[in-house]
Amino acid sequence: MSRMHRLFEIIPGAAAWLTLLSLIVLSAQLPAVVVVFIVLYDLYWFLKVLYMFSHLFFSFRELRKNMQIDWRKRLEKEFPGKWERVDHLVVFPMYREPYDVVRKSFESLAASNYPVERFLVTLAVEERGGSEDRETAERIASEFSGRFGGLLVAYHPANIPGELPGKGSNETWAARMAQRELIDRRGLRYEDVLISVFDIDTRIAPDYFGILMYNFLTAPYPQRSSYQPTPLFTNNAYSVSLFARLIGFSATFWQLMQQGRPEQLVTFSSHSMPFKALVDIGFWHTNIVSEDSRIFFQCLIHYSGDWRTVPLVYPIYMDAVTGGSFWGSLGNLYKQQRRWAWGIENFAYVADAFRASPNVPRSVKRFWLLRIFDGFYSWSTSSFIIFLFGYLPNVLGSEFFKVTVFSYNLPRITGLLINLSSIGIITSAFFSVALLPRREGRGRWFSSLIYLAQWILMPVTFIVFGGIPALEAQTRSMLGGRFRLGFWKTPKTIEKA
Repeated sequence: MSRMHRLFEIIPGAAAWLTLLSLIVLSAQLPAVVVVFIVLYDLYWFLKVLYMFSHLFFSFRELRKNMQIDWRKRLEKEFPGKWERVDHLVVFPMYREPYDVVRKSFESLAASNYPVERFLVTLAVEERGGSEDRETAERIASEFSGRFGGLLVAYHPANIPGELPGKGSNETWAARMAQRELIDRRGLRYEDVLISVFDIDTRIAPDYFGILMYNFLTAPYPQRSSYQPTPLFTNNAYSVSLFARLIGFSATFWQLMQQGRPEQLVTFSSHSMPFKALVDIGFWHTNIVSEDSRIFFQCLIHYSGDWRTVPLVYPIYMDAVTGGSFWGSLGNLYKQQRRWAWGIENFAYVADAFRASPNVPRSVKRFWLLRIFDGFYSWSTSSFIIFLFGYLPNVLGSEFFKVTVFSYNLPRITGLLINLSSIGIITSAFFSVALLPRREGRGRWFSSLIYLAQWILMPVTFIVFGGIPALEAQTRSMLGGRFRLGFWKTPKTIEKA
């Protein structure tokens, strides 16, 4: 590891801690300065909320519209004889998963409104999962044999030198095996294959592959694009903790906002891309945690900045975080958010790679370095500044400051701006109820009211399951060595009736 790479690992965490500690010290020494900063910062976030939620409204409307379209019929009408030429390699990475979870995902794939003979399905199993995972894989292979164009079970060996146990190394092993067994042996052109990598709990909506193909055939640069659906963490929405629901919907709404501005969209979790591009870049890196976003930057760098993510604005359904108990689920939720925040490892990778990539335009380098830094810096600091630090000048400031107009007006101004910004929370609350799976029974309307009311807890959620795990991840990156995070697998469950 070069010294510059190590420096890039330190910068985000150092910037976050410098900001937070400076505000604490200055609240005691120069409280008036902190007041001005916090008011301007809250005003900036109020304007940003309005901007972001305009994208959320647009994308939400687009999502509902796309869900009403029969995309297979549209393909048959607009691209007869063309869309059928493309095969779909579908990879499900699996590690210590319940059979019912795996089966549900395969059932959703088999029920697609799309010719299932075009699906080349690979179940990527970790050998370290032991006999239970092997038994699950064998049951799935037996049950779904003959229902797709091809079905392969790939067993990823443990303890390969240089690899980090996790999705990236498992997916790479499986995709390479599928390349040999399902693609090369059939003589398929890589340009005519799309690969979709789905978390094992991913249940696709019936027209996912229809809208994927439509976007692939209409994209200006189809072979230089990733394709991102909208994740809905609603498979088990009625049986998880309220904080897990809130975080799940927050992740969904963030993706919808980003899909409204695709120039900033990076691949996340389950997504699709051209198989030829995956081969060109040498598959996923096998020694990292955040392979889902890293693959975007691998392509961006390999193709000298000529890569983008096409938003599908169409749902896939996934699990929210669960646990054996309420407190266990909260612990798992924190670990999941910390793992997502470990995407900060991409900052050092991208900064280092840009230094060695003279063919990437400077404008592209500036855009993505600022974009990555700003995203993670805001993640680790904004919730503290908005919801907590507005009180610091009045708590830590001198007695003289406490009788000034600054002290008197600070809580009123910040409170007003936060209340105005709550329009975003109110909007999210109603959107979340609209996206919940339909639940029959007499308690359905009462449940909806409860789920609306839960959004009152968003400030606490932003701090405990947003700012703190993000700050921890950046601190671990800053410290390096034994503090680095490994891959943590989110527990999966089936919704109980």
